[in-house]
Amino acid sequence: MASSPSTPLARPQRQQGTSVLVYVAAVVAVLLLGGWLYFDRFAPKPVQDAQLTPEGKAYAGNLRLSEVGMKATDSFAGQTIVEIEGKIANAGDKPLQSVEIYCVFSDPYGQLILRRRLPIVSSKMGGLKPGETKPFRLPFDDIPESWNNEIPRLVIASVQF
Repeated sequence: MASSPSTPLARPQRQQGTSVLVYVAAVVAVLLLGGWLYFDRFAPKPVQDAQLTPEGKAYAGNLRLSEVGMKATDSFAGQTIVEIEGKIANAGDKPLQSVEIYCVFSDPYGQLILRRRLPIVSSKMGGLKPGETKPFRLPFDDIPESWNNEIPRLVIASVQF
């Protein structure tokens, strides 16, 4: 057998396009996995609004809103801030930890355009004891232009004892 000059075995050339594609796919997979972990496991879950229980609904008749008024001011950023102010009194015999209300804004045709649920009594404020009256202030800076400019309807949304 005659010896022939040895030629190195030809290696198949890697295609650069394939390796870049694999790299990009791996990065996308890692980003998707990271996003899923963040949103599924670590992102804060929305707090379920407390519902108006039958006991709270029965007690809501003991809550008195008074001196409810509205004023508008312009902020430094040029926005109009509408404030609903008033007082809430506990005419019942139970101390309250929190009270939330719905502020319901309407257009000139009476159609709902904004409904916001806000606390007017909270445990941070010291709750509301029987016979006690406390002021509240609710600022709004995002009321739609179609608002009828009337005081919104205030509806008790939750009562926590």
